[in-house]
Amino acid sequence: MGSETETVEGIPFPAEITAGSGNPLSLLANGITDIEIHFLQIKFNAIGIYLHNNDVLLGHLQSWKGKTADDLLGDDAFFQALVSAPVEKLFRVVVIKEIKGSQYGVQLESSVRDRLVAADRYDDDDEEALEKVADFFQAKYFKPASVITFHFPATPPAGAAAEISFATEGKDEAKMRVENENVAGMIQKWYLGGESAVSPTTVRSLADRFAALLSAA
Repeated sequence: MGSETETVEGIPFPAEITAGSGNPLSLLANGITDIEIHFLQIKFNAIGIYLHNNDVLLGHLQSWKGKTADDLLGDDAFFQALVSAPVEKLFRVVVIKEIKGSQYGVQLESSVRDRLVAADRYDDDDEEALEKVADFFQAKYFKPASVITFHFPATPPAGAAAEISFATEGKDEAKMRVENENVAGMIQKWYLGGESAVSPTTVRSLADRFAALLSAA
């Protein structure tokens, strides 16, 4: 299985996943979320970023062909283009340190709201949709090895800009649809948003991988 998985903090991530469309999605980046308290690193989640790695994706990012990973890392326009790329995406988040789901939900809600307000795109519909996402996590408990999945179709049908699922040992998988495109887009930016993203290691991994992919394209 060595060539078919990548390991992040001891957690295996399949090199390829098939999601809603049936297209194979490739693991193009990974990382962790963590904080440092009194010189002690506390790791919360391991992250795998999957995209449909096709000509559409590389064509959409062609302006950055020949750029180094460091060039990409400092270029917010590149990460914005990655968010807007019309390809299927899936984020797989695996819990390392157990927390209450409400803590994760509040962090996501606050970050997405701040991004919407900064972009002057936060209205009542966005607020309602964002509250539904936070409520989805409210009663969950994030045991180690629990899995949160965010799935973004390439061309979202009406009322289904994204789907979120939560799976943990001993319970049925829970799912919800995110109908609001603004909220779904800002959830993407939470993980793919360059310097403002939640996981610097994931962003670094994205820059490294896409510098290589684009130079070979």
